Amino acid sequence: MKTQKYINITLTVLTALILAVSLLLTFTVSDYYIFNRISFLNGEDSFNIFFVLSQWIKKAGLLLFPLAVFYKKRCCADIAKYVLPVFVIISCATFGGFFDITMLTESATPAQKVFASINEFMTKPANMALFFINSALYLAVCALLFVRDGWKVSKKSFIWLPFALVAVMPLNIFENFFDISNFSPAHPLWFKNFTVWHFLALAVLAGFTIGCYYFLKNKDRVTQNEFLAAGAIILLIQYHSKDSMLMGDGYNVYYTVFAALPLFICNIGVYIASISVILKKRVLYAISFFVHAVGALTVFVYFGKDEMSNYGIFCSYSILYFCLTHCLLFALSVLPSALGHYKFRIKHCLIPLAYYCGVIIVAAVASGLVQSFLTTYSYDGYTLTVGEGAGFDMSPPNYAFTQVCPLPVTLPVVPLTIWKCKLNLLYLLLLYVAYVCLFWAFTGAYYAFLAIRKPVLAKLTARGGKTEVPAVPVTFGESAEAEEIERETAATEEETAVAETDETGKKENV
Repeated sequence: MKTQKYINITLTVLTALILAVSLLLTFTVSDYYIFNRISFLNGEDSFNIFFVLSQWIKKAGLLLFPLAVFYKKRCCADIAKYVLPVFVIISCATFGGFFDITMLTESATPAQKVFASINEFMTKPANMALFFINSALYLAVCALLFVRDGWKVSKKSFIWLPFALVAVMPLNIFENFFDISNFSPAHPLWFKNFTVWHFLALAVLAGFTIGCYYFLKNKDRVTQNEFLAAGAIILLIQYHSKDSMLMGDGYNVYYTVFAALPLFICNIGVYIASISVILKKRVLYAISFFVHAVGALTVFVYFGKDEMSNYGIFCSYSILYFCLTHCLLFALSVLPSALGHYKFRIKHCLIPLAYYCGVIIVAAVASGLVQSFLTTYSYDGYTLTVGEGAGFDMSPPNYAFTQVCPLPVTLPVVPLTIWKCKLNLLYLLLLYVAYVCLFWAFTGAYYAFLAIRKPVLAKLTARGGKTEVPAVPVTFGESAEAEEIERETAATEEETAVAETDETGKKENV
C-alpha cells in the first residue's frame, strides 16, 4: 500500500514536470514551426514526416498524462504506456535540423531581425536539454504507469487515441497544402467580418456549445467533470501553441513573444475558465460566466476593424486557432451553469466587476510599457515602428483592446502617458462601461431564458398528452436539489467534493 502511494506521488511530480518543461518548449521557434513544413509535401528546408508525426503524438501525451495520473483514467494510461514510448524514441532519433531553426537569417528584413532577436531568447543548448529531459520524463511516466496498472490493457482504450490526436492537432498542419502569401484580403477564401466564413464561425460556436451540452447532460457528475477537465487541458495545449507560432510565422497581426502575455481578455479567460472546471470554485465559475463568456461571444459577433486583423484564409492557422480556442473558452464558461454545477446569482457579480476593472488597468499599463520598449529597442541599428495601418512594422500590443478601439469610431482624447506611449483615458473608461453593459446584457438574456423555459416546457408537455412536466436532467441551475443545496449552504464546493468522492469510490475506472 505504501509502495502504491509513493508511485502515485512520483507520477504526480513527473507529470507536473512534463507540463512545465513542455510549456517552456513552446517558447521556441522550432516547437510548432515544423508542422507546416513536412518534407514530402514541401521539399527542401522541411522536416522528416516521421519526426513531425512523433512530435504530434507527443503532444497527445500532454492530454493523456494528466487524465491518466490526476484523474486515474485507465483508457488514457493504456494509450500512453503502449503508444508514446515508441514515438518518443523515434523523435530522439530523427530530429535532424530541428534545433537549428532560426528566424535570424541574412535574408530577413530589418524588422524581422528585430523580431527574431527578441523572440529567440532560448539558446540552442537550452532547447536541446529541455527536449531530451522531456523525452526522458515521458519514458519514466510510461514505465511507472506499467508499474501502477500492470501489463493488461483494454482494447477499447485505443478507441480514444484518434480523438486525442485530433484534439491536440497542430492547427498549422493544413498550411502544408497552400502558401498563405498567395492570398490577399480580396480573395473569396479570406476571413473577414460578415463574410460566409464569419457566419460559419458563429454557427460552429453555437453548434459546438449545444452539442457539448447534449453530449454531457445525461452523464453523471463525475463523468461530466472529467470531460470538462479534458476540454480545459485541450484548450491550454492549443492556446500555448500560439507561443511558438508568434516566434516563427506570427499570429494574426502579432510577431513578438510579448503577444503571448495573457493580457488579452480572452487569453486571461483561458486560464480562468480552465482552472474553474478543474478546481470547481464558485468565484472562478462566476468570473468565467459573467466576464469571459461575453468576451468570447463578442469577438465572434464582430472581429474588429479589418485593418486590425490578418487572419488569412479560413483554414490558416490564425483563424483555426482563434475559432477553436474561443469555442472551447465559451463552452467551458457556460457549461458548468448549463449542467447545474453552478448557478449564477446577482450578488456574484461584485468580484467579476472588480476583476475586470483590474484587467483593464493592468492591460493598459502593460500595453504602454511593451510599446515603449518595442519603440526603444534596436537590433543591428534598426528600431521598430509601431502603429495601426499600413507602413508600420507591427501593430500596437493592444492588450484587452486598451490601445486601439475595435469599432470604427473616433473619440475625444484625454491623454494618459505611460513611459513613451500615450493612451486615451476617456476611451479606457468607456471601454470598461461598454463591456460591463455587455456583461449585464448577457446575464439578462440568461435570466430571460430561465423565465420562459418552464412555461415552454409545460406547453410542449401538454401538447404531448402528458399532465406533468417530465423530469429534466440537471440544467441551467434548474435542478430542485441543486437549488435546495445552494439555498441552505450558499457554498456548494465542499458538498460537491464529498459527493464526487463517494461516487468515485463506487465507479469503476474505464
